[in-house]
Amino acid sequence: MRITNRMMTNNMLNNINKNKLNVSKLEEQYSTGKKIQKPSDDPIVTVRALKLRTNLTELDQYYEKNIPDAISWMEVTESSLTTINDIIRQINTLCVQGSTDTFTATNRASIVQNLVELKDQIYQEGNANYAGRYIFTGYKTDSPLTFMEDTNHLQYDITENFTGADIQMISRVSGSYELSDYDDPSVDFQAAPKMENTYRLKLSYDSLDNIIIDSIRYTKPVPGEESEEQPLFTNIKIVSAYDPDAYVPDDTPPGINFIFETGELILHKSVYEEFRTADNIELSYTKSNFKKGELKPEHYFNCVMTDIYKPEQPPINFIKEKQEIKYEINYNQRLTINTEGSDAISHSIGRDIDDILKSVDDVIQVEGKIAEVEKRLEDINLTEDQRLRYEKMLEQLETELELKKEVMQKTFERGITSSNKEQDRVNVAVADLGSRHFRLRLTENRLSSQQVNFKELMSKNEDVDIVEAFINFSAAQVIYNSSLSAASKVVQNSLLDFL
Repeated sequence: MRITNRMMTNNMLNNINKNKLNVSKLEEQYSTGKKIQKPSDDPIVTVRALKLRTNLTELDQYYEKNIPDAISWMEVTESSLTTINDIIRQINTLCVQGSTDTFTATNRASIVQNLVELKDQIYQEGNANYAGRYIFTGYKTDSPLTFMEDTNHLQYDITENFTGADIQMISRVSGSYELSDYDDPSVDFQAAPKMENTYRLKLSYDSLDNIIIDSIRYTKPVPGEESEEQPLFTNIKIVSAYDPDAYVPDDTPPGINFIFETGELILHKSVYEEFRTADNIELSYTKSNFKKGELKPEHYFNCVMTDIYKPEQPPINFIKEKQEIKYEINYNQRLTINTEGSDAISHSIGRDIDDILKSVDDVIQVEGKIAEVEKRLEDINLTEDQRLRYEKMLEQLETELELKKEVMQKTFERGITSSNKEQDRVNVAVADLGSRHFRLRLTENRLSSQQVNFKELMSKNEDVDIVEAFINFSAAQVIYNSSLSAASKVVQNSLLDFL
């Protein structure tokens, strides 16, 4: 084969160009630290790089945004629950103090004042928020757990459910006397006040509207079968708390007294026997006047809300269901971060404190009546008959005082039981939150390791070994310079040199 100068020149230029391209490629790798500069350099490395970058971006979203946000939410929740737990512990301590015989009614009145403040603080803690979102209200993060001010334009038709175990047996004193009875000649102060036991179903709210509860729906368990629905109970009478027979239901037929001011259903003994084994007691009532700090019904019950000021707007129907706010914290892994107020804060602690307040007020009122009668007995102008009448009255008032002190002590003891139950409720909520928080931390640690691993894989896939790149680049430069040197010698001679 004949080799011409043209062939040699073309081969020389082609080799020089290849060496120059190699130098350029290695120079780019050495200066950028990356194996490729564009997808066409190495499609396999490119595909791997895209997958690894996508995975790392998702990891960064979970690890640097979702998880920190979830942790902050849960830490705010935990802080509020811990505070609520401490408050309930203080309530329990005060109830223990109030139940002792050594405390006077005045001492107990100061205890009650502290209890009222602590009750308000519990519900205030329920309005805790994170970044402007209320944490105890489920999906309704723009709505506080309680009313922030007195509200009388919203009417709620509330459906509340109980079981037979929720029925309480309470003691009350009947046959009380007032100072005005002294001037009534028909009152002879012969009948002594007496203690009566009655059965009560206490609703979650007081100061209810004067609307009759038409019926009560209830079911009772059947062995080996589903609960059986019983006929509607309809013998319900609406009464006022000022009615002297408010706590004495009708005997014929046995019925229930609904005291709308106090939110109590007073059951006849035979009605109690019928209801005590019920596994569900459902009733509906209406409330339209709410005080600042009262819990909003939509967070606890099935209810229908009507805005009285806006009759043209249709009522809003709220269905009580589980409202779990879930964060995606890893691939196909979602975690509930919220705790609902109904799982940690109930109406019962506030209602029991109201009972304590009433029982202490009753004792203080009787003590006031006794002090007034004793003062009147100091009048030297009293006749013998007047003095004898006052002494009989004083005797009955002292009997009433002893009975009402006993009722007060039982009410404080009921507060101890209630606060213990509420503390158990909060502890369960804290434990549940703690277990989820622990899972979140485990996921965070795992994502941290994965993030490091993915960065290492991405570096191995994309980054060059700088030492190796320098060596290759230096070698390529030597080769390129050598090719130029060889080429200069080849092109020095031509056919004319030999003619």
